[in-house]
Order: sequence, then C-alpha cells, then structure tokens
Amino acid sequence: MAREFQRGHKAKLSDLTPGTDLYVGVQIAAPGLTFDISCFGLDANEQLSDDRYFIFFNQPKSPEESIQLLGAQSGDTESFRVTLDRIPAAIQKLSFTATIDGAGQMSQVGPGYIRIVAGGEEVVRYAFTGSEFTTERAVMLGDFYLKDVWRFAAVGQGFDGGLEALLKNFGGEVAEEKEAPAAPQAAPGFAPPAQATAPPAFAAPPAPQAPQPAPSFGAPPAPAPQQPMHAAPTIAAPLTPQAPPSPAPYGQPGHQPPQPPQPQFGQVPGQIPGQHPGQPAPLAPTPPYGQPAPAPYGQPAPAPYGQPAPFGQQPPGAPQGVPQGLPAAGAGLHAALQLYKETATGQRWTPQNKQLMRVDLTMGGAGVLARQGSMVMYQGKVDFGYKGAGFVGRVVGNATGQEMQLMRCTGRGQVFLAEEGSYLHPIELQGDAICVSAESVLAFDESLQYEVRRVEGHGIPGGALFTMQFQGTGTVVIKTHGTPVVLPVTPTTFADCNAVVAWSAASQVIVSSQVRLRRNAYPGHSGETVNLQFRGAPGNFIVVQPYEV
Repeated sequence: MAREFQRGHKAKLSDLTPGTDLYVGVQIAAPGLTFDISCFGLDANEQLSDDRYFIFFNQPKSPEESIQLLGAQSGDTESFRVTLDRIPAAIQKLSFTATIDGAGQMSQVGPGYIRIVAGGEEVVRYAFTGSEFTTERAVMLGDFYLKDVWRFAAVGQGFDGGLEALLKNFGGEVAEEKEAPAAPQAAPGFAPPAQATAPPAFAAPPAPQAPQPAPSFGAPPAPAPQQPMHAAPTIAAPLTPQAPPSPAPYGQPGHQPPQPPQPQFGQVPGQIPGQHPGQPAPLAPTPPYGQPAPAPYGQPAPAPYGQPAPFGQQPPGAPQGVPQGLPAAGAGLHAALQLYKETATGQRWTPQNKQLMRVDLTMGGAGVLARQGSMVMYQGKVDFGYKGAGFVGRVVGNATGQEMQLMRCTGRGQVFLAEEGSYLHPIELQGDAICVSAESVLAFDESLQYEVRRVEGHGIPGGALFTMQFQGTGTVVIKTHGTPVVLPVTPTTFADCNAVVAWSAASQVIVSSQVRLRRNAYPGHSGETVNLQFRGAPGNFIVVQPYEV
C-alpha cells in the first residue's frame, strides 16, 4: 500500500522499498496549459555543475543512463526511470520539477501528484492541487537527496519566474537557439506499471506463483505515445561571468577611458590619496588598504566608505544620493541590498544568516512551537497562539529549571525567528533523540516529542541536573553564544555544565568528582562549577559553546 505524503514530509527510500531501480511518475494538468517536467541532477552545493544531468525533453537521459525520461504513460503526464546505484558520487540530489510552457499560473492546475513505483507497486505518493499555489509558474515537486542514504522529500515549492528562475536557482541559465525541430523518437521499450493491477517487468510478466525478488523497474505490455517535441530547444548551462567587450581604438566612437582602481576606504572616487586638485599625482605610494587618506587642504573630509556624502559635497558629475566609494556599476539601492535578500531553498527550515531562521509553514502539516517573543517578521497568513504547559508542566518546569514559554505558529506563510543575536543551528531528527537545555531551544516542530530528563549526580544542589530531550521526526533549532564545537564522546570527555549546549541522548552523563559547589569557595579554587563526564559508544557527541551561561 502506498504511503501518502504531505508537503515537507521526508523518509528514507530504504524504508519505502528495498529496490534501487525506481519509476517516478508525475501527473499535472490544467485546461489550456502545457507543462515541461524535468529532473535536475545537483551536486553537494545543490547546483547544476554538470548540465548533462539536466534531464528534459531535449536531453532524455544522463551519460550513464542512471536517469532516463520515459514520456507520458500509465496515466502520468511524464515519467522517469531512476537507478540509484548507478548515479555518480558527484550527484547528491535529484529535483523533479514542473514548469508552465507559456502563460499561466500554477493555481490553475487540478489535482496532481508525484509518485514512486518499485517492482510494479506504488510505494509513495505526494498529492497536490492548485489551491496550494498562487502566481507561481514553476514548482519543485519532490527530491531524492543523499544524506548517508538516499531519501525522498515532498517539496511543493514554487517560483514565479518559471523555468528561467528555476534554472538560476540551480546555477544554470536559459539560452534559446533557432534550430529546426528535432525528429520525433520512438517511445522507450519499457515503462511504468500498468494502470490496472498487472505488475510491470523488463520482459514477460512473471508467473503468478513465482517469488518476487527485490523490487525492480518494469515495463507495461504496450508503450504510450510520446509528447510532442518543442520547436525551440532550451539549453541549460552553468552560469559563467561574462567577459567585458574589447575596447574601441582611442579616439573612435565607443572608446571608454580606463577606469581607475576601486577607491580605498574613505577615498572619493577618482582622487589619488594626498593629491591636491589640479596638481600631478605624488610619487609616494598610496596608503595601506583600510587606512583613510587625509583630505586635501581646504577640502571637506570624504564620507566613510558606503555612506553618502553631505549634500553639495559630491564630486563633479557624481549623481546625488549615491554612496561614495562604490563603483559606478554597483551603486544604487538595489545593489546595496542584494547581499541581504531573502534565501529560499525549498526546505521547511532555512537559515537566512547565522542569527536569523526562516520557517515555511506551508511545508508540512504540523505547526511550529517557538520561544515567546522570538518572531521578528512574518509574511502570509500566520496565526500565533499561546502554548500553555498546563499545571503539571508549570510545576515540573519551575522545579527543574526547564520551563519554556512557547507560542504556536500555524497557517500558510513564512516566519522569521531570532533572539538577542544568538547563533542559530537547525538540527533535523529522523526518529533519533537529542538532549538540549531549555535555555538553548529557540523553536521546534510540533510533531516532536519532548520531556524533562533527569541527570543524576552526587554533590549537585538539589541532587540532580535536568535537561530537555527531543525525539521523533522533525527539526529543533538550538541557539548558542558564538560558533560551537562538536566533540565525539570518549571516556575522557569532560565539559562545564554551563558551556554544554546539547548531547546525544544515548550518551551516559556522570558528574565529575573534582567539582565544588561555588566559584571562589576558598583561595586558590579553580573557579569552575559542576563538570560533567560523558561516556558512550562511538557516534555519540556533545555540543559546547565558547561561552558560560
């Protein structure tokens, strides 16, 4: 029986099927619209570094044929064959996408899906409708991604710019060429499982009583017609910087004088440090990089780098309001803010920088629990509600120091979270567990289970330490002061309890015997409080921040 996925759901492919020769079918349709369905083979940086792994109507297979485009069949608008054990190591992710060929919006599409079939049996399906989209013209439907093992994720992330925006997101570009239409090719010899119950096979169907091996790709009795080819093929290539045009001869139209080097910090463009207007350049070298040059005698001091000069003090010919010290090509409000634009990766949790986290509530059915007051901005229709711990939870929280004041975020939109400039780190759990102090938790998926865990030890005030344990499938975002370090657990691993942020739940925690109850308890005391010793099998870890709470 096929598992039904919602947007944002993920699973190991080995949990769905033991087979590695898979069929991927996509069904998408809308009145009057035509769709291009493609597969992007991406590297570890999620970039299309090798355009031979952009599989679409004009390039139907990868070089080693680990990814093949099969055409429309068995009720699917488009279909692919994916052989996981033949995919080269450089390809870490396969993104299956659909784009509208021409005008239209994804909100017009009817019920559709992306499904995985192994051995003639459908093992997973992610269904979607046009109500999940608005003005998007391209959408990422699902991903195969390598994280220790191959996994599948239902994505459902759209792009307003269509195929061009999708290609740029993956590091490619669109180039239209005027060529004659390619001759139609014969349909492939094998295809997906039949629409009915007959399981496909590469050759003749197996006998009804024969034992089935590990699921493998199959073929129906008769192939379906192939979709028509496009008149103008689209070529994808990695983005490369454009070479500047060669300069025209001196004195001829189009000649541009050589541009001066980029000004140093605090230097007015075109002015040599220490040079008086109207005088030749001095023979002394320019000041070191980062050191401002003194202003010429009688002239106002230049504005700091990146700041606009006071009105009326701009150099002759410079546009008013443009920050001084910027090259002419990079000036302007749009160029100044381009570095800080929103980052959207198609994932539920996306760091915008080291101190700001973005969560997309439209991906995944469960809400998000976040620390009260951590929301700095949101977009879309988002509801915020108080998350009470109940009477027992408040008593336990007050007694253990692990009380969390939380709010529930639900709806359809994106929420940006931060707190006091702390560094944020999303940790994705796949059925495993992690121990984190409540003070170090910023937000987590509501689908995770969490409880207070006791750490026994003699000589500790109150008889024990306490921490929060998170377990299940979802993401928890922890915050640290500065960049943390992750250490493997060995028999000689010790850490200050005020600096430890998190550790693997399978680790054994023992209180060190050298501890004292207070800092500076007597002259010559080390000043350290409670130290913890960690033990565990290989693979366990602790996370320590360069700061003591």
